Amino acid sequence: MVLITGGAGYIGSHVAKQLLEQGEDILVLDNLSTGFLKTIETLQKIRQFDFINLDLKEFEKVEKIFQNHKIDTVIHFAAFSQVSESVQKPMKYYMNNTVNTANIVRCASKYGVRKFIFSSTAATYGEPIFKSDSQQTITEEFETKPINPYGQSKLMSEHVIKDEAKVNSDFKYVIFRYFNVAGADVNYKDGVLLPRVGESHDPETHLIPLIVKTALKKRKAITIFGEDYDTPDGTCIRDYIHVDDLADAHISAIEYLEKNESDAFNCGYGHGYSVKEIIESVKENTGLEFSVLKGDRRKGDPATLISDNNKIIKKMKWRPKYDDLGLIIQSAYMWDKLIQMYLADQ
Repeated sequence: MVLITGGAGYIGSHVAKQLLEQGEDILVLDNLSTGFLKTIETLQKIRQFDFINLDLKEFEKVEKIFQNHKIDTVIHFAAFSQVSESVQKPMKYYMNNTVNTANIVRCASKYGVRKFIFSSTAATYGEPIFKSDSQQTITEEFETKPINPYGQSKLMSEHVIKDEAKVNSDFKYVIFRYFNVAGADVNYKDGVLLPRVGESHDPETHLIPLIVKTALKKRKAITIFGEDYDTPDGTCIRDYIHVDDLADAHISAIEYLEKNESDAFNCGYGHGYSVKEIIESVKENTGLEFSVLKGDRRKGDPATLISDNNKIIKKMKWRPKYDDLGLIIQSAYMWDKLIQMYLADQ
């Protein structure tokens, strides 16, 4: 059995979807603080599974789940992820992201879980220092120096996992450091792209859904924060990975750990797009016009953040299927449009 914490959330629901489609036995644990019961109901239409509404801070109840189920693999997503909030409320992030992770690791190791797959972040790298002007991508060997409590809470969790693996040889892990996750379920019905699950955050902080919401008139305008970066068009460049490809990497990790040792991997496409390129692509793929404002740089925004994905491709044989900015935007747009239609019917 695969236990998915945070399985009602954005990335967790896409992993759950793929595992269900493959016939795997899963158990989803989520407190629905940022996930949605509607997501669980949608996933159960693929195939029935057990869902437990529980906060990870309830240590005794969490341990009973491990006592009462034969869990072989844990995929751990449940976490807070807003960088700005983490600066204002650091203890909220250390308690939820690090302390609760430590308890999940303790239970997993104690009750014979052999594979632990952890959702980390490129925020663990902080503001990367490149050795030369020609170096544009971040490898797993880069120094980890988070610049905010969110990144720090994830890095501390990585250490917890690694330290437990040192004393329990049967406990193996894969740590994924994500870059910019975007898009929604690639699901076609009668030739029409109709995502079943997707991204819904409140407040929304990610660029692509913010631009899509602006195109759909849910927001008045989108702001470009800085046009004077050392990039071809002056705006920040980021590595955007489709959520279904990221989900596939997690599932590949389960098989990987059958024959390989624990490791940490970047997860991205190895190339990026600027803010202006994303804006133009949204206009092109939706056929909609919207207001774009100019703002000052935000503190701590590096000019370029792109993953070096050679390690995951070579070692895990991971092969992305949806490395297409147009598809990422189309799926995000259709998902947000479906939400708009659903809310209008309520």
